[in-house]
Amino acid sequence: MILGKDSRCAVVGHGSWATGLVKILTDSSAMENGGRVGWYVRNPEVAESLRSGGRNPRYLSDVEFDVGRIEVSSDINAVVGGADVVILAAPSAFIKNYLEGLTVPFADRFVISAIKGIVPGNYLSVTEYLGRAHGLTLGCAGVIGGPSHAEEIALERLSYLTIACENLDNARVMTHKLSARYIRTTISDDIHGVEYAAILKNIYALSVGIAAGLGYGDNFASVLISNGAREMRRFLEKVFPCAERDTNASAFLGDLLVTAYSPFSRNRRFGMMIGKGLHVKVAQMELGGVAEGYYASETVRHVNDSHGVDMPIAEAVYSILYEGASPSKTMRNLTNKLI
Repeated sequence: MILGKDSRCAVVGHGSWATGLVKILTDSSAMENGGRVGWYVRNPEVAESLRSGGRNPRYLSDVEFDVGRIEVSSDINAVVGGADVVILAAPSAFIKNYLEGLTVPFADRFVISAIKGIVPGNYLSVTEYLGRAHGLTLGCAGVIGGPSHAEEIALERLSYLTIACENLDNARVMTHKLSARYIRTTISDDIHGVEYAAILKNIYALSVGIAAGLGYGDNFASVLISNGAREMRRFLEKVFPCAERDTNASAFLGDLLVTAYSPFSRNRRFGMMIGKGLHVKVAQMELGGVAEGYYASETVRHVNDSHGVDMPIAEAVYSILYEGASPSKTMRNLTNKLI
């Protein structure tokens, strides 16, 4: 599918990242001549607040939307049916539920995943899942990579996005759609690389949080991050080889750094709770949101079973989260495997 400048966009999800993306789209220079962004919002309270006052009461509540530029609906078929481009921005843990009532086919639409996580229970990334469950081909798919915390988007702090599409002309159209004053974009045709980098960095950010919760300092955090970057490169080279990939680019190393260090990072906060002794289930409830690294650690381990990539940090995180291993003992053992 080939996109045009007049292609209509819609966003699925009402969390912080979905809200941030709608803000970018409505602030974009592509909207200067009018048009509206479709927005699928399942929560009735949030939907009504957005329609009447232009605010999401639960996420990024300081952002005020021009109600004339958003078309909020709780009918996913109406939203998807009225769009040429559908941006998925719901947590990966709930994407099946978000799409279960969808009867409008994704055929003849361009679907972009802004979800930095794994579809639980399927051991698949979002684009892989959409291919199997909804017949979406890579030619009609794209990925939005970071580094980009929604909280900084709300504050209009300069942020960079990577738009990955098999067809670079479509990527360029999307850079126009996401061309706000505080956004810079780059393009890529490395869909799998950008998508899995966003998945892997959550695991490494979680490990940094665990270490911080245990009392390790910034010196050790930097060692974890640099070793995590090496693990990411080894995994991607083995599982999704790409000769032109630069894992030092913003969508790879940049996204890893911000997720590992930023106070906005849910994965870092989740890891800190685990490091301080909270049980996984208790930490999940305390977090009040989804730590994508939790699901990612299980899936990456499953995928790596058939590839045998050396991934001691990812293995350590998995053993803590899923096997009940002691965070302190596991991290102490890990220190002997890092360089």
